[in-house]
Amino acid sequence: MRDMRGHATPRAYLDNQFTYSRDDHRLTVLASSMVGSTYYAACERIEASGDRQVFAVVCLTRYNPRSTDGHVFGYKDMTEHMGPCESECPAAVLDELTATDSKYASEWRARCRANLAARKLEQAKPTPKPGQTIIFDEPMRFSDGSDRARFEVVANPKGKTPLFRDPETRAICRIPAFRKRSYRIIHAAIVVRDATND
Repeated sequence: MRDMRGHATPRAYLDNQFTYSRDDHRLTVLASSMVGSTYYAACERIEASGDRQVFAVVCLTRYNPRSTDGHVFGYKDMTEHMGPCESECPAAVLDELTATDSKYASEWRARCRANLAARKLEQAKPTPKPGQTIIFDEPMRFSDGSDRARFEVVANPKGKTPLFRDPETRAICRIPAFRKRSYRIIHAAIVVRDATND
């Protein structure tokens, strides 16, 4: 698409796309969210007969307002009944959904809930700070063939994600998605100054 028909964001455009009325039913977005480039929405469908169902819509999006070919936005939509691979749906959307007898939808909802629980556990973990020592439950294999689990936490001058120093080689390394690993933190020793030496 060359434009989003006056909508400022992909989410606003898609909210509008999935809110409409037809002779036999109407569809309304009750809640939506963008997680990265994936759109999640709880869509309420009310039939002319009065039957009501709320199901999830998932859209893969691509948005580039500076596209050189003029195509700034595109999306691929699917419902939860197709069992989307994307399963980072927020609780605010999941909580709106009504019961389903679809196997694919049920499995998708379970994956989303499991991912939410895992993320909550990750966020509850203590944040390693420079000067501390971090010990991972499972050692990591390095290119030299050695396994290491203990690292010194080092400040990252280019961002908030900490760096880690191998205490043996003193090499600085990054550990991608370290929060997904099980670890414990040892605080740096606190040295008490002797007042008599002042």
